[in-house]
Amino acid sequence: MLKVIRLLLWPLSLLFAVVVYFRNRLFDWGIFPSKSFDKPVIAVGNLAVGGSGKTPTVEYLLRLLDGYKVAVLSRGYGRKSKGFLLADENSDAQSIGDEPLQYYRKFPQVTVAVCEDRVEGIARLLPKHDLILLDDAYQHRWVKPGFNLLLFDWPRLIRRQWLLPSGDLREPYSGVKRAQAIWITKAPANLTDDECKKALGKLNLTKQQDLFFTQIQYLAPRALHGKGQISLTADVEVFLLSGIANPQPLLQYLSSLNIKYHHFDFPDHYAFKLADIKQLKNAFETSIVRQKIILTTEKDAQRLFGDEFKELLLNLPIYYLPIQFTLGETEKLQFDKKILDYVASFRRVN
Repeated sequence: MLKVIRLLLWPLSLLFAVVVYFRNRLFDWGIFPSKSFDKPVIAVGNLAVGGSGKTPTVEYLLRLLDGYKVAVLSRGYGRKSKGFLLADENSDAQSIGDEPLQYYRKFPQVTVAVCEDRVEGIARLLPKHDLILLDDAYQHRWVKPGFNLLLFDWPRLIRRQWLLPSGDLREPYSGVKRAQAIWITKAPANLTDDECKKALGKLNLTKQQDLFFTQIQYLAPRALHGKGQISLTADVEVFLLSGIANPQPLLQYLSSLNIKYHHFDFPDHYAFKLADIKQLKNAFETSIVRQKIILTTEKDAQRLFGDEFKELLLNLPIYYLPIQFTLGETEKLQFDKKILDYVASFRRVN
């Protein structure tokens, strides 16, 4: 059925490819202007729609750049507000989006802002900050970042991918050339030489571009309300709530622990409704299993902090599962040095 749908949508994908090609050429030729800045601007993005791990990548960079005054700028996907907004104690997922809210709650020393116009957003943030991290800005070519970090999801990279709308690619693989570094996220821990060569062949990198393979590390689940955390074991039954682009790695992780789970699956950035949470709560409470928890992702948790869910979720054992990306020891040293050297170069110039 999927092949039939892709075949029917293929003419639209061809039209989309033409539009993307000429749009990129207009920026390459300088007909559409790309704004550069006199301070470090690092953009994190991908060629495909969602699921490549931009949020844990931004968090990796925030930990690496802890000694600098950093601002994170996002468009705030799914928010109901417009224009430039700074995250504060009154912000929620509806006002700034779930990912910016996660950055704000997790990194209180970092300025978090949202703005559809990244040029405007950077201009407003840059005077009071050492550098800017752009979340999901690879195709926002009105800005010319000094450093582009491009992400590819390993499970999808090794398959044949299609342009929108028949697939999930925002632009062809030729767009890789704009990146200074590429992360292959969610890669197996023990990649073979043949698998690495296959990835390299698909990306067609230059000698100036560096490729890194990262793995997911799941941390201990933490209580949605309060500071408690638990360990996941096979004797705990999980009622899993997710609204992310690609939940498969999470499902594989739970299966590797021999955990029985009931998956309440929703689309990426889905705005949970009261009826959804009531259905989850009812399934949880009617289960006769003694050891059970409600589990969600850290990003989804940001949409559960609202007042409309507080009373419903109160006294329930609900936890979120933080993740982070890790690199091999040598790769970590190489990547960290590349980023830190880029940032430090502006101080030497200025």
